Amino acid sequence: MSGIVFAQHATVDAFQRLGAELALGALPVSRLVERVGGTPFYAYHRRAIVDRVASLRAALPAALHLHYAIKANPMPAVVQLLAGLVDGLDVASAAELRAALDTGTDPARISFAGPGKTAAEIAQAVAAGVTLNLESESQLEQALAAGERLGLAPQLALRVNPAFELKAAGMRMGGGPRPFGIDEERVPAAIARIRAAGLRLRGLHVYSGSQNLNAAALIESQQRVVALAERLCAGAPEGMDWLNLGGGFGVPYFPGEKPLELAPIGEALSALVARARDTLGVPLVLELGRYLVAEAGVYVCRVLDRKVSHGQVFLVTDGGLHHHLAASGNFGQVLRKNYPVAIANRLDADATEVQSVVGPLCTPLDLLADRMALPSAGPGDLVAVFRSGAYGPSASPAAFLSHPPAREVLV
Repeated sequence: MSGIVFAQHATVDAFQRLGAELALGALPVSRLVERVGGTPFYAYHRRAIVDRVASLRAALPAALHLHYAIKANPMPAVVQLLAGLVDGLDVASAAELRAALDTGTDPARISFAGPGKTAAEIAQAVAAGVTLNLESESQLEQALAAGERLGLAPQLALRVNPAFELKAAGMRMGGGPRPFGIDEERVPAAIARIRAAGLRLRGLHVYSGSQNLNAAALIESQQRVVALAERLCAGAPEGMDWLNLGGGFGVPYFPGEKPLELAPIGEALSALVARARDTLGVPLVLELGRYLVAEAGVYVCRVLDRKVSHGQVFLVTDGGLHHHLAASGNFGQVLRKNYPVAIANRLDADATEVQSVVGPLCTPLDLLADRMALPSAGPGDLVAVFRSGAYGPSASPAAFLSHPPAREVLV
């Protein structure tokens, strides 16, 4: 499959061009609009997700367990597709738990993380038989109480807040004071509490950070996680079932960013898998969300108006930050940068005009592309925002100003 190449951005490999139009497989965007029923919408490319998982499997050791973190894209059709491609599902809410269970995935292959689980959510997880990644001592006590009340043995793992941070991470979720996990120095006492209750520790979960494009930093973090687990489990009378290394694999969104190199990570993980088998007697789990789905998604909206203000061209569309907060720059960016954007029905035209793509909301934050070189466009044209398969509708303020929600399709 030949990808679309942008002057400002790397190749967008998941999508093709048919004549002047963006296409998902053999489906041109104008036909897709009619199939969906209008704009705005998100379209996720089934083949791209399957290919991403296959390429990842080929680069990583076969003994490594691959899990999908549903928070990246909880659309039921996407979750169902990935449930058949990966070894387990990781959830972060009761709603995500229901989506995971609806796929028919064995509860033993589902884990539930999150620093703010309610007592009801903990009881749901115990009743379902999924593994609770406990993030505090109080969650541990609530899980034990739920198990006693329900007459069930809760499946318990511990999320560890390590003393180290993941270098070069877009968002750091471990090291120093964090709401995530139990500080590593308090983990031995939590393990002892689980065993005193007559239960077996299922595993340890360490998630240090996300959106990392530095292979060396990821390798170092993974090695330190295994070393940490070896220290925490030294001299334990019984082992665990697995060690979750977290994820953190990044996706290039902006000019100058390069795709993550998988080869060195795969080589290092092969050695780590063997080490964990020898020292801990457990398989390693890699938990990925964004990396599996981000590049397989595109957000499409329609130009409603073309305005010129003090010489600057604005394309006003029917989509915006209420659907795609990340593309607007308001989901973790320190300095706003443009996602890859194209005029989806004018891919054969040269980018001859600097234009800004804005949404319909009454706020200057509603910006999808800021002064970007694009083919000259106007009302009726379609705008495509690529790298949109992760943290789209579920990470956006859909109710803001009460505009209609964006549709979602898996194609």
